[in-house]
Amino acid sequence: MKKLLLMAAVAVFGLSNVNAQDENTTGGFAQGDVYASGTVGFNSTSQDEAKSNNLSFSPAVGYFISENIALEFNLLVGSSKQEFGSAEDKQSQFGAGLGATYFFTPSDQFSFTLGAGVSYVNTKSEPNGGTETKNDTFAIAVAPGVNYFVSDCIALRASIGALSYASSKADFDGAEAVNSFGLNLDLSDINFGITYKF
Repeated sequence: MKKLLLMAAVAVFGLSNVNAQDENTTGGFAQGDVYASGTVGFNSTSQDEAKSNNLSFSPAVGYFISENIALEFNLLVGSSKQEFGSAEDKQSQFGAGLGATYFFTPSDQFSFTLGAGVSYVNTKSEPNGGTETKNDTFAIAVAPGVNYFVSDCIALRASIGALSYASSKADFDGAEAVNSFGLNLDLSDINFGITYKF
């Protein structure tokens, strides 16, 4: 009889422990959720006397229109600097974008993501001792990424590289558009961010 009561107590304890773990799952998204996020990107290269530093920041707001898909609106602010010995060229960027992100397992704490979007960016260039120029760029990009909830409301996110197409045109009469296509899936183009779910 004592063995039977002990086994029953162990079974009840085990089931209650499993239920408690299920109730304490962290984070996850559902249809109708709204979130704010921001990503930061940094890239630095150097070769002999040539150096290049690029920094970008992109705040965004997203809304889940279905169980797996979130629409997202974002802004882009960036700056870059190239040094060639004593010469120095600077660039500043400002733009906006609209896109959609597919979450493979949105209700889980961890999910792989695949995002696609369109963007417009205006770039001002200040060459060393030269005249300031402006450039307008329209781009389409697809990028893989990950999303990981560290609490019920806060998640870490990252995207690695992108498949992209861009059309860029200088802001002066007679300028011709420059079209480019790129595929970059290595560790030289990583963007990290934080998401807050409301």
